[in-house]
Amino acid sequence: MSPHLQVWRWHVTMTASILFRFTIGAASVGAVFLVAWLAAVAFGPDAFDGAAAFAGSPFGLIVGFGLTVVLFSLLLNGGRHLINDTGNGLQIKPADLLSNIAVWGPVPLAVLFWVVLFSTGRVSL
Repeated sequence: MSPHLQVWRWHVTMTASILFRFTIGAASVGAVFLVAWLAAVAFGPDAFDGAAAFAGSPFGLIVGFGLTVVLFSLLLNGGRHLINDTGNGLQIKPADLLSNIAVWGPVPLAVLFWVVLFSTGRVSL
């Protein structure tokens, strides 16, 4: 067992840090999808229709929702780091608040975003 596990107790700032690292990896997967979409645009209408069909499928919508969660997580965690880099929010209460926002905020924001997409007719099943 690592010594740090015997000394430190679990804290929301640790969760925010671990999730930030995870979302960076997930954003790399999103970049692969972006490159595939750009390739489909470059290869013509047939390839683009295939990519659009994938994106509009239930599996594609789940992937899109997951990447939206990743995007909001990167934005919120990036904002947390930006505030911390200025020397602010380093005390316990502000650090906890910023970490809680970064940990719990992405999913509700992504749900709200997709509700707006579905309600305006931009996305449908």
